Amino acid sequence: MEYKKEIKAIAERIKALRKERKLTVQEVAYRCDMERSNLSRIEAGKTNLTIKTICAICSALEVRLSDVIK
Repeated sequence: MEYKKEIKAIAERIKALRKERKLTVQEVAYRCDMERSNLSRIEAGKTNLTIKTICAICSALEVRLSDVIK
């Protein structure tokens, strides 16, 4: 699979997990200590994620890394 497709799949999973938990972009961004606009770009698949950022998001959503990267 192409890396852009992988980024998009991770982005969609992050967004779905956030919505399942009924959290706003602002709430998750605050928990991750990042700007809301940055999280919005992540959820849109428009930015290349680091493992550190993915781990921060997983922590904010209270999920395992394997829940995001499938």
